[in-house]
Amino acid sequence: MQRLTITIDDELKNDIDRIMAERGYQNRSEAIRDLARAGLTRAAEDTVEAGNCVAALIYAYSHSTRQLPRRLARTFHDHHVLTLGTLHLHVDVDTCLEVNLLKGASSEIKELADHVIAERGVRHGRVVTVPVDKPNAGNAKKRPRHVHR
Repeated sequence: MQRLTITIDDELKNDIDRIMAERGYQNRSEAIRDLARAGLTRAAEDTVEAGNCVAALIYAYSHSTRQLPRRLARTFHDHHVLTLGTLHLHVDVDTCLEVNLLKGASSEIKELADHVIAERGVRHGRVVTVPVDKPNAGNAKKRPRHVHR
């Protein structure tokens, strides 16, 4: 193992100490290693790979932000080819949560997600992607049909 020296502010130290207590870490080094691994994993997930994927774009927004609901609706209409469906939830008087299920080229989904999350009035956002392969047209007849019962 390598020893690193880092400088962090008191608020971040307190957050790490809180996580240590909640999760039962024996020391800060263990906690920081796990947090670093989680951050690296998330950064890798955020990297766009070539190909197709399915995704869930989850975001909370203030519906009272001027024209935001209209801008979001227009964005998804403009990307209707990627959109499979939407779940809309009223969290409180001012906050809505939406989950958009998407399918298509990873790069297009990332571009759409980045655009939505960056909208003024969107408070929190995250996209989770799952890579999918396009079925080989020549083998499509040989595979059993997928049926839900």
